[in-house]
Amino acid sequence: MSLQHFERIRSIDHLIRIRGTGSPRQFARRLKISEASLYRILAFMKEAGAPIRYSKERQSYYYSEEGSFLISFIPSQ
Repeated sequence: MSLQHFERIRSIDHLIRIRGTGSPRQFARRLKISEASLYRILAFMKEAGAPIRYSKERQSYYYSEEGSFLISFIPSQ
């Protein structure tokens, strides 16, 4: 996975947390990726435990639990 992928996931996480994604089409356009790519990334995040849901009413993705998606190195002590 490249640094660009990590940055894209960070952007996706931020937009999900503020419930500012818009529809899947709008979300993909905002990220400058295809809808298929968006769905693959969301599937990866879900497989990693992110409780991602979509609200048709609000037209936005959101987390069903408070939290954020982190991908980082944590040194052992």
